Amino acid sequence: MPWAPAAPGVYIEEVSSRAHLIEGVPTDVAAFIGRAALGPLNQPVLLQSPSEFEARFGGLHVDCTMPYAVRDFFQNGGSKALVVRVAHADARAATISLPCGGHRCASLVLQARSVGAWGLGLSAAVEYEGRAVPAVPSPSAPAASRRRAQHFDLHLRWQGKGGELVQEVFRNVSVQPDDDRCLAQVLARESLLVEVRGPMPAHRPASTARVEGGTSGLHWVRADSASGSDGAVLDAADLLGDAVAGTGLHALDRPDVAFNLLCIPPLARDANVVPSDYVPPPQGVIDAAFALCVRRRAFLIVDPDPRWAASASRAVDRAVDGSAALRQAGSAGRNAALYFPCLRLPDPLREDRVDTFVPCGAVAGVIARTDATRGVWKAPAGMEAELVGVQDLQVQLGDSASERLNPLGINCLRVLGAGQRLVWGARTLRGADELADEYKYVPVRRLALFIEQSIESGIRWAVFEPNDEPLWATLRLSVGNFLGGLFRKGAFAGSTEDEAFFVRCDATTITPADQSLGLANVVVGFAPLKPAEFVIVRVVVRAGRADDPRP
Repeated sequence: MPWAPAAPGVYIEEVSSRAHLIEGVPTDVAAFIGRAALGPLNQPVLLQSPSEFEARFGGLHVDCTMPYAVRDFFQNGGSKALVVRVAHADARAATISLPCGGHRCASLVLQARSVGAWGLGLSAAVEYEGRAVPAVPSPSAPAASRRRAQHFDLHLRWQGKGGELVQEVFRNVSVQPDDDRCLAQVLARESLLVEVRGPMPAHRPASTARVEGGTSGLHWVRADSASGSDGAVLDAADLLGDAVAGTGLHALDRPDVAFNLLCIPPLARDANVVPSDYVPPPQGVIDAAFALCVRRRAFLIVDPDPRWAASASRAVDRAVDGSAALRQAGSAGRNAALYFPCLRLPDPLREDRVDTFVPCGAVAGVIARTDATRGVWKAPAGMEAELVGVQDLQVQLGDSASERLNPLGINCLRVLGAGQRLVWGARTLRGADELADEYKYVPVRRLALFIEQSIESGIRWAVFEPNDEPLWATLRLSVGNFLGGLFRKGAFAGSTEDEAFFVRCDATTITPADQSLGLANVVVGFAPLKPAEFVIVRVVVRAGRADDPRP
């Protein structure tokens, strides 16, 4: 509404800008799916440090490949890992049975919060606050007294194989469902170790406190030795999961779950041989991961089969033959990249003996580190893309091997410079020269995914707005400001914004028919910066003097 000042003076009026700010989405969240020692099943858990992973999933486990990949991710600069633990159908949770303190009463059964043999290290003890109170109070006693007589303290502890000890104490709890300190509810809210299994007994469990020689102590009841089990080795069905139940890979295919990189370590590891033997994910799992990454605009990091480099003399031939199916993934291959060979790192669970490990976690860390320091448009390769903590590579690749693998879209890991282990390739699985795909390079594809996600998230406010020129102008302004910011950071080719990108949202992109259907089409184009794979240095020897300025 026009405003007319009534007296001379200086007036300030705040005017809202039509532009809506578009924030760039994160690009460094790496999802890992596989087997772990403990932790919730089929639930994506966001972690930001190795210590968080150890607390939630038990850290390294010699039979599990995923924890090693997560370790390598954080070690190489990653900061956000989204972990999904899966297990075979026969995995079971450990249980502890605490006898009832009443007459002919069922035992209180506690169950480990997750399946796995880790639960066999659990034990529990029960202590009464006032031992003079009888276990079964008289029916004639006051209600408050009867309620207090059903209270007890529950002590829990977990002893890991590595000597670590976790203890929990829950005081003044009860088995009565209407009590404010009902044990089932307290454990569900506060315990990381156990939960109540089945119905609550009618009476509290018997005290396990003992008094010997005038000294009181607790008698610990251990988990049933026949209960907890890790189950059989993972198979394809465990990773594929069920769409309705949201298990396996489907646990990541949810609107509230955001990730940008996906790593699927081998299904199993046999550490009884040196180097370890691995069971890589079958092609069906990789195909499902391709489809998931296309739907979620994420990027898959594909591991090589460690058997490709079992023989150094045949490593390149086996890599070419073994990756043929991966390189025939079609357009879905734009959202994936293959890195070869595997890494050689010390294994702290095997007296720091150097063993073979897949590179997905370390490469994901390098990508996240590059995004943070240079931007998603910078190729995660080169002299800055050093693999931290890597002692050696499974096989040494020279220039001739790189010249053969790189044109096929196989990214080499090499030892260059002063013994640095580097990522020395930045091509997608559609990066073969003969394919001439527009998304040949990893940074170009990931930049496009970043722009798509950011714009999609940043213009949701436009839904249900009047579909006319004021809306179109605001969309052009918002998207243009976002792309202009990227241009000033060096994300695009070109010396001006007009050369670097364009945004169209007007009558040329939105027809009257589109308007009647409620469509507002925004067309965006950008000129990506392709990595300089081949830097040519021309050396000219002249016959004249060295200081002669003439060519």
